[in-house]
Amino acid sequence: MSSIPASPSDTFIHAIGRFFIELVLAIGDLALFGLGMLRALLRGIPKRRIVFGCMYEVGVRSVPVVLVTGLFIGMVLAVQTYDQFASMHMESRLGAIINVSLVKELGPVLAAVMLAGRVGSAMAAELGTMRVTEQIDALRALGANPVQYLVVPRFLACFLLIPLLTVMADAVGVFGGWMLSTSALGIESTFYWHHSNKYVAIFDVAGGLVKSMFFGAAIAIIACNRGFQCGAGAEGVGRAATESFVLSFIVILSLDFFLGVLISAIYRLVYAGQAASVWLDAMNSVGGFA
Repeated sequence: MSSIPASPSDTFIHAIGRFFIELVLAIGDLALFGLGMLRALLRGIPKRRIVFGCMYEVGVRSVPVVLVTGLFIGMVLAVQTYDQFASMHMESRLGAIINVSLVKELGPVLAAVMLAGRVGSAMAAELGTMRVTEQIDALRALGANPVQYLVVPRFLACFLLIPLLTVMADAVGVFGGWMLSTSALGIESTFYWHHSNKYVAIFDVAGGLVKSMFFGAAIAIIACNRGFQCGAGAEGVGRAATESFVLSFIVILSLDFFLGVLISAIYRLVYAGQAASVWLDAMNSVGGFA
């Protein structure tokens, strides 16, 4: 009598199922961690000294990285877009595309990615080391809330300061694009700023800053969560820092897409409302003359 062959213990279907189960568990754990952080934030803000210390690490020490990033973003945009615009005899409008791209997309996204690597990885490694050395358990044993003491200050620092760092990156990028366009590419400064002022609206700048606020919140929550879930040993700390950056990068790109769609829909709605209002005013004026 022939025996029934045993089914393989691990197949491609098993791997897919395991991936989705782990993905759902990770998303659920991150959501619960974020809700716990929000509850701790509502209970009260930690001492000013702790919050200012985190703000110094996130904000002041990130200024050089953000300035260099923003400067080269603006100059690279000028170099890469000049040939296409020159072929259409529209090089005088180069300032518009550089500045719109900076304030709406590249400034907030690339600044957030740089800060996810510098700030997020450092947070995950620091909290992971505290986890491995049982300092977080010691805080619980002393009756303190580790989330309120360790996570809330870092969240506030990222949420409040990353938009300010994005403003700095945008400003330096605009300056870098203008400097290269006028000094090396032969574009008149008057035309550069005229078209920039014509096509860059305050709504574009505000949309980029709203994105950066969400990016900062995501970086802080992911980095702190990875630090709290750190495995044992130096390998676990390194893995937590790596996972923090990779997950933050993926979430930043995902948020950029969904927020971009939402902001564009709001812009079209507002613009359509303004256009309808202008049309009604014009019709009323015609009726009045009649």
